[in-house]
Amino acid sequence: MKKAEALEQWQGLKPNQPILKHMKPLAARSEGSTFGACGIRIDGTPRFVEAVFSHLQELILGENTITRLQLSRNEVKPVEIGGERKNWDNAENNAEVCYIRLHWRGHEGMIAAAIFDKDAQARDAGYELAVGAK
Repeated sequence: MKKAEALEQWQGLKPNQPILKHMKPLAARSEGSTFGACGIRIDGTPRFVEAVFSHLQELILGENTITRLQLSRNEVKPVEIGGERKNWDNAENNAEVCYIRLHWRGHEGMIAAAIFDKDAQARDAGYELAVGAK
């Protein structure tokens, strides 16, 4: 899709559509590449990441006894590739990168969440409502 077409489509979207109901969870204990799976990558300054998070608070309901959020948020650091130090030339100072994916919990994970996460069961109803399960 060309940029002009993508912008036109984006502009025509109804604002504030639900995200969670369209975020297909990965299988419990899935392995391998997640390229092409439903997920979100955010990178930039901590304030930018937090501003985007503020628009994604619905996703917190994905952390419950049924599903779990795979959430990583880390500082962007130079890496070594082939013996050479790779700096990220356009990275902001104190840049961060965050990845968000949704997974089904396995049986053991469902039990552990019900026992150890006092708020997970309360989020179950919100999750089921968000995805149209009830």
